[in-house]
Amino acid sequence: MKIAIASDHAGFEVKQALCKHLRAAGREVVDHGCHEAVSCDYPDLAATAARSVAAGNEDVGILVCGTGIGVSMAANKVPGIRAAVVHDALTTEMSRRHNDANVLCMGARALGEAKCLELADLWLETAFEGGRHARRVGKIDALDGAPATGDSSPSP
Repeated sequence: MKIAIASDHAGFEVKQALCKHLRAAGREVVDHGCHEAVSCDYPDLAATAARSVAAGNEDVGILVCGTGIGVSMAANKVPGIRAAVVHDALTTEMSRRHNDANVLCMGARALGEAKCLELADLWLETAFEGGRHARRVGKIDALDGAPATGDSSPSP
């Protein structure tokens, strides 16, 4: 599985830790920036990574900013993206099981590095349940005119 990852300056250190952690676990990571902890604009970086996921270059994405809110708002403007900002194990798991989120958004300042690593692992290991949820995900996708994507569950 290929993972797009990006952050702004507030999420830079956590993004670096995530890249190292995910690669150590044998996952392929494509780092879309930022590449240093210097003030930058999260919409640009989130959009770049989200567009790459939507184009099929990577299977899923992980975005980090201070709260996770800004990157999720930017990513969700890209057709075909279902980005979810998560705060704990429940929101992380449900974003995959019921909503088939294809981009995980986290807040470095809100969660801290250890929690972000834990939630990223949980998210990547959680499968979409499909069934009645597939119909609802299809309705979400129809809102932006994106073709129905079906199951984008990451494989462990």
